[in-house]
Amino acid sequence: MNVLERLRQSFATATPEGGDPASFAAAVRPSTDSKFGDYQANGCMALAKALQKNPRELANRVAETVDLAPLAEPPEVAGPGFLNVRLVDSWVAQTLETLIADEALGIAPPARPKTVVVDYSSPNVAKPMHVGHIRSTVIGESLARIFAALGHQVIRDNHLGDWGSQFGMILWGWKNHRDEVAFAAHPVAELARLYRLAQAKIKAKEPSVEDATRVETAKLHAGDAENRALWERFMPYCLAALKDVYDRLGVKFDVELGESFYDSMLAGVVADLESKGIAQVSEGATVVFVEGTKAPLIVRKSDGAYNYATTDLATIKYREETWKPDEVLYVVDHRQGDHFKLLFAVARRWGYERTDLEHVAFGTILGTDRKPFKTRDGDVVGLESLLDEGVAEALKVVQEISPDLEPEQHQRVAEVVGLGSIKYADLSQNRQSDYVFDWKKMLAMNGNTGAYLQYAYARIQSIFRKGEITPESIRLQRPTIALSHPAERALGVRLLRLPETLELAALELKPNILTDYLFDLANAFSSFFEECPVLKAESTERRNSRLALADITARTLKFGLDLLGIEVVDRM
Repeated sequence: MNVLERLRQSFATATPEGGDPASFAAAVRPSTDSKFGDYQANGCMALAKALQKNPRELANRVAETVDLAPLAEPPEVAGPGFLNVRLVDSWVAQTLETLIADEALGIAPPARPKTVVVDYSSPNVAKPMHVGHIRSTVIGESLARIFAALGHQVIRDNHLGDWGSQFGMILWGWKNHRDEVAFAAHPVAELARLYRLAQAKIKAKEPSVEDATRVETAKLHAGDAENRALWERFMPYCLAALKDVYDRLGVKFDVELGESFYDSMLAGVVADLESKGIAQVSEGATVVFVEGTKAPLIVRKSDGAYNYATTDLATIKYREETWKPDEVLYVVDHRQGDHFKLLFAVARRWGYERTDLEHVAFGTILGTDRKPFKTRDGDVVGLESLLDEGVAEALKVVQEISPDLEPEQHQRVAEVVGLGSIKYADLSQNRQSDYVFDWKKMLAMNGNTGAYLQYAYARIQSIFRKGEITPESIRLQRPTIALSHPAERALGVRLLRLPETLELAALELKPNILTDYLFDLANAFSSFFEECPVLKAESTERRNSRLALADITARTLKFGLDLLGIEVVDRM
């Protein structure tokens, strides 16, 4: 049950004459301070100003008419016109009792499920993944899991960079500088070396190399037998290397349609844009001018070659015809913002107006020097080496806090904590912001870290082990929940906020809304555990009530962390 949505429906019904029910309802939000109740309705302030009325008088009128039963008591008017809402204790307790055996933890299926395509990760397959891919990968995966948890149909699409100039560079390198022995030992590393070699020569402005790589690219696209055979030889190694990283991160895609898949469609895209009068020739290139922007969207270059924009338009057409999505989320670096503005504008003119196309932009990962995160040698940090380092750093922490674990357990826990900490450090940031990558902070056992939340889950499991009772037995008992202690009630109210948290995270496309909730929940449990004896409660009934609250908390933490792509362990 979405408590916030239920309250908003009630306030919408009680909107004063002259007000907009949707806006009035949207002003109902969780309270930031429990002394002001559990929720606050602040719509009377803005409405009173618009209607030129006294906000407190308006609030009194709403308080008298709004019906919040059985969820909440009548609202209390505070200050110049705020309405404080407190949930009824007995209703909170009864609702928590329904969660004891509810695997969905109160999340109800949507009235109209949506089809959502999440386009994320999208690496260049011609070289190993690096730290720059972590943000798109973990943000996209988390959003996909959140939408799926809410009951929507999600299609995870990895739009691979498996075509174009990068392969032309590799083909040139292969024909001129390959090391067959190195390729046999480490195929992807050798292909990456050839790519970097060609890239360095082009940057050094060796015109013969740049021209030669263009020729190799054109031959590949034209179906040249030799280049196509080499491409088909290289691709399995490249895809296998990517799969190893994705498996370790727990990321799985429904489709992985690279740029090569759309190559045969590109001529048709441009021809259709021309026939509809959308595209035109300008300075030898075929372009689409968009009102309000200076530079047009180029769909065919002056040399006749197609580009990313053409492929992106073909992708939009294919997705629309294949899946008919309601939303397509492009989880891509903020630096591509201008490209997507142009792309979406052209797609709408082309006739694809029904689908909501959204650029889910994100900022840059910085080192402790607040510059883009790189190695000491100035190279981009490889993703696999970053993951290895995370596990190594986590192992030190795990060995310190749990010296009694077996070496195999230490390694397993370190893998879960290390990878979880990397993901959480990213997802706990507002995705639009840059953030500083700092091992010490992200592996801290206190504060808003993945390690802290994983420890909170493990701590709850230790309560059941110590009491020699299983969570399953408590679920079967379905004990009566008691909330007479403030810490019990505070924890219970937070447990009911999971559905509204996920809805907001999906609406704003921000996983950090979920991380903030989980951190707040873990803190509430910590206070509850300190103030309310569980195994040594004053009665069996009270002990079982508190064990039930502990179990719901553990399940919520585990469920929420899973939506972030983070595992938990029973012992840390």
